[in-house]
Amino acid sequence: MSVTPRLNRLFAADGKCFEVALDHGVHNEPSLLSGMENLPKVVNTVVAAAPDAILLSVGQAHLLQDIRGKQKPSLTLRTDPTNLYGTPTPAHVFCQLIDDAVEQALALDAVSIVVNLLWSPDQPELYHQCLKNVSRAKARCARYGMPLMVEPLAMQFDKRLGYKQHPDLSRIISLVRQAVELGADVVKADPGENLREYHRVIEAASGKPVLPRGGSRVSDKEILSRTYALLQQGASGVVYGRNVFQHPQPEKMIRACKAIVHEGASVAEAMAILNES
Repeated sequence: MSVTPRLNRLFAADGKCFEVALDHGVHNEPSLLSGMENLPKVVNTVVAAAPDAILLSVGQAHLLQDIRGKQKPSLTLRTDPTNLYGTPTPAHVFCQLIDDAVEQALALDAVSIVVNLLWSPDQPELYHQCLKNVSRAKARCARYGMPLMVEPLAMQFDKRLGYKQHPDLSRIISLVRQAVELGADVVKADPGENLREYHRVIEAASGKPVLPRGGSRVSDKEILSRTYALLQQGASGVVYGRNVFQHPQPEKMIRACKAIVHEGASVAEAMAILNES
């Protein structure tokens, strides 16, 4: 079956997508919950600002789908909780694909499922598990026309911070390429440290849309400048979580990012939206 109908609900008419990630609670790391303790309130706030999509877990997807009316963001579904983000790092690291992930996504009217492809030089078993998860998910997605969004993350261990983004852009590029080789319809990737070279990541995706993720909370100027640079490099949008729900005015941050993604606004124009009285 074709994935096109659901992809057309994920991406706007201009082929771009601004998605808000609210799936952090599924990973069981307390530090990720700051700013989203009251998830029903956060979901309502985000929905009111009208992003293109919201990433939620199976147990919380109803917070979006219970909202009446046709004009609401599309649902993308996180289907593989991991403890890689735990601090301190657990002795046994895993990434578990939930049972019947695609069937559950269909029942919830999701437009895509999201599956990790985690790589770290010291975690070969985790990487192997993720390869199996992506392969299993792809077979079911192909049967039902469910788009597969793969999140290829090259990581490395830091004794103080736990696992963090690997600084080597070539690692991101090769993992993005592998995600596409395995059948990803959409790629949710790290932005990397050298934004001027991000076109190489876009090239590695071989025509599949790339949505860089936001990561930890940074300043308004930094996240908006990054958004602008990534769109200029060929990204099809972005997926931001903490830079939205931890912001003191998440509605304005969504509007500012949407202006860059969909209207080609400059950083100065987006900052003006944040500074409106």
